[in-house]
Amino acid sequence: MKSIYKITLFLLAVVLLAACSRKKNNWKNRNLQAVATEFNTLYNGNVAFDNGKRQLAQGYRDNFWEILPVERIDIQEMEGKAPRASKSGDFNRAEEKAAKAIQKHSMYIDGREYNPQIDEAYMLLGKARYYDGRFIPAMDAFNFILDRYPTSNSINIAKVWKAKTNIRLNNEEFAIENLKKMFAQAELEEEEVADGAAMMVQAYINLDSLPQALDYIKLAVKNTKDKELKGRYTFIQGQLYNRLDKKDSANLAFDKVIEMNRKTSRSYLINAHIEKGRNFDYEKGNRTAFIELLQDLAKDRENRPFLDRIYNQIGQYYQNTDSLTAAVEYYNKSIKAFKQDRILQSVNYKTLAEINFDNAQYKNAGAYYDSTLVFLEKNSREWRRTTKKRENLDDVIKYEDIAVLNDSILNLVAMTDAQQLSYFTEYTSKLRERAVRDSIEAAKDKRKIANNEFFEKGKASAGPGKGSTFYFYNPTTVAYGKGEFRKIWGDRILEDNWRLSSKRSSLESIEEEVKEETPIAENELFNPETYIARIPTDEKVIDSLTKDRDLAYYQLGLIYKEKFKEYELAANRLEKLLTYNPEDRLVVPAAYNLFKIYEILERPADAERYKNNILTNYADTRYAEILRNPNSQLPTDESSPEFKYKQLYKDFEASKYAYVIEQSDEYITIYNGNPIVPKFELLKATAIARQQGFEAYKKALNFVALNYPNSDEGKQAQDIYTTVLPTLENTDFTKGDDSNSWKLVYKFNSAENDEAKKLKDLLDKAIKELNYTNMSTSLDYYTPETQLVIVHGLNSKLGTQGFGEVLRERKGFKIKKPFFEISSPNYKLIQIHKNLDAYLNKEETP
Repeated sequence: MKSIYKITLFLLAVVLLAACSRKKNNWKNRNLQAVATEFNTLYNGNVAFDNGKRQLAQGYRDNFWEILPVERIDIQEMEGKAPRASKSGDFNRAEEKAAKAIQKHSMYIDGREYNPQIDEAYMLLGKARYYDGRFIPAMDAFNFILDRYPTSNSINIAKVWKAKTNIRLNNEEFAIENLKKMFAQAELEEEEVADGAAMMVQAYINLDSLPQALDYIKLAVKNTKDKELKGRYTFIQGQLYNRLDKKDSANLAFDKVIEMNRKTSRSYLINAHIEKGRNFDYEKGNRTAFIELLQDLAKDRENRPFLDRIYNQIGQYYQNTDSLTAAVEYYNKSIKAFKQDRILQSVNYKTLAEINFDNAQYKNAGAYYDSTLVFLEKNSREWRRTTKKRENLDDVIKYEDIAVLNDSILNLVAMTDAQQLSYFTEYTSKLRERAVRDSIEAAKDKRKIANNEFFEKGKASAGPGKGSTFYFYNPTTVAYGKGEFRKIWGDRILEDNWRLSSKRSSLESIEEEVKEETPIAENELFNPETYIARIPTDEKVIDSLTKDRDLAYYQLGLIYKEKFKEYELAANRLEKLLTYNPEDRLVVPAAYNLFKIYEILERPADAERYKNNILTNYADTRYAEILRNPNSQLPTDESSPEFKYKQLYKDFEASKYAYVIEQSDEYITIYNGNPIVPKFELLKATAIARQQGFEAYKKALNFVALNYPNSDEGKQAQDIYTTVLPTLENTDFTKGDDSNSWKLVYKFNSAENDEAKKLKDLLDKAIKELNYTNMSTSLDYYTPETQLVIVHGLNSKLGTQGFGEVLRERKGFKIKKPFFEISSPNYKLIQIHKNLDAYLNKEETP
């Protein structure tokens, strides 16, 4: 029996081995190879592929601010990478299994494949490469199926995947052409229609052909059986309708998503509500029902992951219904409920910034713009736009602070002595009442702490109020810590950078002058005379405050008009300026700008009033000439900005940099709105470079580039900022003495101008007498406090030192003034970065 058993096993093994042959085309071989391929190699490959795809999907976050991609997956191209460089081990394993199935089980005999599973192996191979970001190799696999297996039951699926790959390779037109052929020629199953139509949608969206995309998304929605995909496609349909400004149709699509409820992803349902909310008609719609719906969504525990978006929509509702307090509350709630939507967070902060700006809360607006920038992609268009607004706010904050502060001081100056006494008596009385109230509360707290300490002694249980030694559980220790903090730091608001001295409370400077033990009744803080004594009485001080206040109002008017297009605010500031009877140099420009503002606001009566005022009372000014002849440029008129610019440029060439900077500021103010202003700005920036060095120049150039981006000067500034400045950033001095160009330098301060000129003349004489024809001298500007007398044309460091010594000892010259030698590259460096002291210290160091 044993021998029969062994013989039977041997014969079965022989039969099985014979059936494993891939070279013989018979029923046993075909079926055994197919079974081994499908249920062994391909099964394991498909399991790995599904795992990898699931991981990709889990790591993907939809951006609902844009039209959703058809595929809920993010694939970065890895073209040129070997399979072993795969980002995902699962896709690598799937590819290996697919390749193994082809290598081990293919029955390609006489130009024909007899294993019906090999086309599936090629499909797996292509899909694994696709999801791994290697699109060209994936395309090879799909093309192999289309070329080698034209009768495969996966042929249409291969066509769809080829189209997918072409879309990833930005070949949308080719993908559309092939898919249209497939729709026209093949008999497709519903899922094949859905997949093909979805790819057509993606291709048309990429080409920004939204009407065509809309036609195919309807086809995809109709034919897909997958509920998740149906919800996604329907949501995309609503987004497309929105982009085409068909709000009613969009809302119908979003309603279908909402009706699916749990049959699709919760994110589609919530965002369908949000999109409908953005389409809400606040004039005709039922506001009560709308806000109740939003409140219900916020209360639903299932919606907690989406509270940031829901709160933002509630904030928009209140903002659109003029309930700004409630709107601000919900925007802040949205910020606190932040999940991963950085765009939403930037929108929240930007909206709060704009609300604060409209309410003239410029410091708060600036802080919110700072937070907005944190959540924007750096160097994006929105980031640059917000950066420009934030930088413009620096000027607004500066001038608004000057206007408010100087106004309040000048109002006090204008009061009589009796009015001042009455005002500060009322103020100090309120201050005293608050101090007494605080003292009583502090005494109660001390008694409470003492009683608690007495009561809790000896108790060992932990926790708050349980006698624990842990710092924050011991009220006495906490109170002591607070007291010590106040002694060192004073009163501080809980905010970023609280250590900065500028963060101290506004009363701290006065409080520091008052000893802690001083009784309230004797405390100078509560004496009206303390404040009255601080009111300026010097006419020069008052006059300076007035001029600064007037200029601040003028600058605010121009900033609101030119930079923010806030014409009502601009008119308000300029109108207020004119009520103060400012200097004549501000009156006419303010009136002219008011004329232009009221033209924009379509208030012809007000515009005509200011126009007539200028023509009647200031007929000889340039503004009157412009009003009489708007096309007049007056190029030869000495009062024209063009003439002023040419004159100022001559001053620049004469190294009068401080004057150029000061005059540029004045001309920028006078000619604001004129196309020549960017020229003055760029000239000012160049003068700043010569006077203050690299960092100041960089900042000034950036200002010109950001504020005048469309002018030639703004573009020139941007070009210098991005291409030239990086090459000048290095501050390291060249080492060694191998330079063949050196300078002999004598340093003078600003009080020694005459001595510097005399030395230059003496150097010219020495060079001539000694017959050094290759040398020359110059009197160079370094800073407003320093100028340099230079001898050019020396070839070595030792030669430069020797020439200096010759001038020191040579009879007839005897130049005892200290000198130093510097190579031409290092001299250029000290002029760019104004770091002469660093160079001299380096030279003195052995």
